[in-house]
Amino acid sequence: MSKTHSPQTITCKAAVAWGPGEPLSIEEVELAPPQPMEVRIKVISTSLCRSDITFWESRGHIPIFPRIFGHEATGIIESVGEGVTDLHEGDHILTVFTGECKKCRHCKSDKSNMCETLRMERKGLMQSDQKTRFSINGKPIYHFCAVSSFSEYTVLHSGCAIKLSPNVPLGKISVLGCGVAAGLGAAWKVADVGKGSTVVIFGLGTVGLAVAQGAKLRGASRIIGVDINPDKFEMGKVFGITEFINPNDYKQPTQEVIKDITAGGTDYSFECVGDVGVIRTALESCCDGWGMAVIIGVPSGQMELSAHYGPLLSGRTLKGTLLGGWKPKSELPMLIDMYMKKEIQIDEYVTHELPFSDINKAYQLMREGKCLRCVIHVGN
Repeated sequence: MSKTHSPQTITCKAAVAWGPGEPLSIEEVELAPPQPMEVRIKVISTSLCRSDITFWESRGHIPIFPRIFGHEATGIIESVGEGVTDLHEGDHILTVFTGECKKCRHCKSDKSNMCETLRMERKGLMQSDQKTRFSINGKPIYHFCAVSSFSEYTVLHSGCAIKLSPNVPLGKISVLGCGVAAGLGAAWKVADVGKGSTVVIFGLGTVGLAVAQGAKLRGASRIIGVDINPDKFEMGKVFGITEFINPNDYKQPTQEVIKDITAGGTDYSFECVGDVGVIRTALESCCDGWGMAVIIGVPSGQMELSAHYGPLLSGRTLKGTLLGGWKPKSELPMLIDMYMKKEIQIDEYVTHELPFSDINKAYQLMREGKCLRCVIHVGN
């Protein structure tokens, strides 16, 4: 790693994706200094999320390459841009893919976390000036989810950086920057799961298991997990899953199986797969009158949802959420405190830890369904 005096352009190593599905290549990249309201951080640890796979494969999404993926990370601020007052050089931070400006209509409302300034970045450019901070020989390297943490250093908006106390370990807590927070928030903030309720969760990856943990802590009496990978079932018990359904074991539609065993449907259902067909199944699996289906998964293929109006007319609700509805800078510190007090599980979602040089192995493990979250150690 070599760099000139901050806040000048520096050079560092990054895992660059040159095309859809192509192995990542460790390259030396140039990283511009932080612009107004931005920070440049030294990445310590980053974890691989299913979205990193989805957009890397580019199935159903516009391919944007060359690109640096990664958005769940911890790091140390190396330099700050003009106007940043709440963060300083040396601060430890957790990154998030959707920020909080605290000034727009959504940030001021208690009904939304969809910041108008820092919503999920989709074009591979910094939202402040529609340019990239990464380049190789003067050619732009595109960002991902406003973070791009598969790099020794990265630049992000200060509204996407959550300050951590120096005593918080900068390792496994990186998974709180997306997947775990999304699942807990879906159960607590979006659905507001009640004591004694019945819940069904489609997809037992990190997000689905975080929903299970959230439902368990809220006192749900039945938490049904649905997944075609039987290896997920034992892991599910750790987080509160009480019953399991493998759709491949039944001839009838999954929603009918669920209605049969719950006498009419569940109180809540959560779609954590990213499949429009499963979204419809989730909606049809909850009960009439008050049943709520919550969409959390990011689709990797077909984007258009088709559903019969009947379930909605009968009183069911279909809701979607990003980051579990949390306002990141205002509310995620609460989850960090709960983690430090051992009131919520986070470390248990990390099934593998690898050095930065083995990042392609992490991709392989997740694609094969052999890990929940793999933490990649980038810096010291």
